[in-house]
Amino acid sequence: MQTNDDLGKLVLRATLAILILFHGVSKLITGVDPIMGMLAKAGLPSGLAFLVYVGEVIAPLMILFGIWARLGAVIVAINMIVAVALAHGAQFFTMGKTGGWALELQGFYFFSALAVALLGAGRYSMGGISGRWN
Repeated sequence: MQTNDDLGKLVLRATLAILILFHGVSKLITGVDPIMGMLAKAGLPSGLAFLVYVGEVIAPLMILFGIWARLGAVIVAINMIVAVALAHGAQFFTMGKTGGWALELQGFYFFSALAVALLGAGRYSMGGISGRWN
């Protein structure tokens, strides 16, 4: 019996990758100066800000195309942990203006990335269902 598991994996991968990629493209256009400031304020080297391009451009492309998608998903999950720690920590236990969790978007990205890391890319990927890059 054929299932839609691989199609579901594609939808999950594409949704996560495309939505995160918007953030990465924005940073490619506007730069990472605000992130450098947050890192410096936290006592960390400001040059680490350039790693956001890995987490928000390269990793989403890995996920989208299904090449080392699990690794890309782990990178996105780590990126979200760092983003929450640096920019959204005060909102962790708060509700948003519309009644949802204030960090529901970050939570969606984190848990979707975790799901991709656990599930893999599936059949509809450049890595293939059991390809060495999946």
